[in-house]
Amino acid sequence: MQPQEVADEETPLLGTHSGVQHKSPKATRTPLPWRQFSILLLLQLSEPLTSQVIAPFLPQFIRDVGITHGDDSSIGYYVGLVHSLFFLTEACTIFHWSRASDQIGRKPVLMTGLFGLSVSMYCFGLSKTFWGLVLSRCLNGALNGNIGIMKSMVAEITDPTNIAQACSVMPLTWFVGTTIGPLIGGLLEHPAEKFPAIFGDSTFFRTYPYFLPCSVSATFAALCWFVAYFLLEETTKPQMSPRDYFFGRKSKSQEPNNGSPAITENGAECDTSEGQLPLRKLLVPAVLISAGCYAFFALTDIAVRTVLPVYFAIPIEMGGLGLHPSAIGTILALLGLTNGVSQSLLFTPLHDRLGPKNLYLIGTFLYVPAIALFPVTAWVARERGLDSLVWTLVGAQMVLCVLSSFSFSEGRLFFCSVSGDELRLGVTFIYINAAAPNRASIGATNGLAQMMVSVMRAIGPVASNSAFSLSIQRHVMGGYFVYWMMMGMASITLIMGFFLPKKPWKV
Repeated sequence: MQPQEVADEETPLLGTHSGVQHKSPKATRTPLPWRQFSILLLLQLSEPLTSQVIAPFLPQFIRDVGITHGDDSSIGYYVGLVHSLFFLTEACTIFHWSRASDQIGRKPVLMTGLFGLSVSMYCFGLSKTFWGLVLSRCLNGALNGNIGIMKSMVAEITDPTNIAQACSVMPLTWFVGTTIGPLIGGLLEHPAEKFPAIFGDSTFFRTYPYFLPCSVSATFAALCWFVAYFLLEETTKPQMSPRDYFFGRKSKSQEPNNGSPAITENGAECDTSEGQLPLRKLLVPAVLISAGCYAFFALTDIAVRTVLPVYFAIPIEMGGLGLHPSAIGTILALLGLTNGVSQSLLFTPLHDRLGPKNLYLIGTFLYVPAIALFPVTAWVARERGLDSLVWTLVGAQMVLCVLSSFSFSEGRLFFCSVSGDELRLGVTFIYINAAAPNRASIGATNGLAQMMVSVMRAIGPVASNSAFSLSIQRHVMGGYFVYWMMMGMASITLIMGFFLPKKPWKV
């Protein structure tokens, strides 16, 4: 007689015959729909490209529009406000755009976001006042629900056998965008001065010195709009037309796809005949935990990333490094490139050796020395100028930021476990899609998670950059108030990490 097996939390839910476990054969992997997936990757590239192109020159742009009246110590207030208002307007609308995509289809909402991205970037480059900058960024945030929409579309064109492959490719788009964006912004601002042979006689580019880099990213977004219109296929069945939705007409009830139930990422059947659920029924505890870790890490990450260009641009005597936009763009581009290469080469072995929770905690902790290097590098620059030691410290800080981003992969893309090969990928959106109560609410569930992150990203830039300016102007805590505050953010993020399970959730 076979001894009876004891079931525990790691026992497979599907039993085996005669109580004997056999190694299940590997499921045949469905080929990834590369045509549609490649189109989504191209469209996704527009997001980091347009967001990062302004980073190198935004402090100088703020200085040029005259809102600071020559007071460089107040630049941080306005840089933080520009960044935060984008995320604030995005937080107010992204859930509604995601819910709308469940009703009218993903494609119309995605194209609306690309249109807003393109128009807002053209407006940004043509702005001559601070409020012009603010309004263009608010327009961008209000019309942009594309992050959650793209996650939903990837989930809908894949299945349990190939979604992990899709997840391994998707982050590369962001790394490409965060590498190219700062280079474009740093190299193409003030083209009449940098390229006099080409743009020297152009009155337009002397009047609008930041239009060229903005127009490059805006034109790319416009081209993506046409690609989406002609080539992208809808991934869900629209329940009503956009006109009916926005004029408040009721939708017809949700119908099953081809009469069969949908399959979630864990292979379970999902009833697609149900309609959308109210917000309170989307607040599943497991989703809130992983999304909460993502949100708090996003708070720390956006605070550091938005302070960094201001810190580089502020004069040395005020506690910065006094770098030119082209130098700032090069540093940020190298940071994006190094991040992408290291994630591709080191993430899997570190994940397998340390486990997801430990990797998250270590990565988050590394923000503490990275933040501490801000005042240390500034002190060395005041004492010795921009010598080799300063650049060594800047390089060390960038390395720590890269290593911290491994935690962000676990926070942003958390958790999926693919049984059989034990291929473990930190993929939040897989978990969130699988946790959606029904297929009709998959877009709304992604929108809810992204809304939490957008709220934190709205708080981070204005809080950290205002603290940066306050530290300079009022000499609060010896001028180091902003760094203590960011360390507090990192500490909260670290505490949140202890709520994560030791092993990835098996969704």
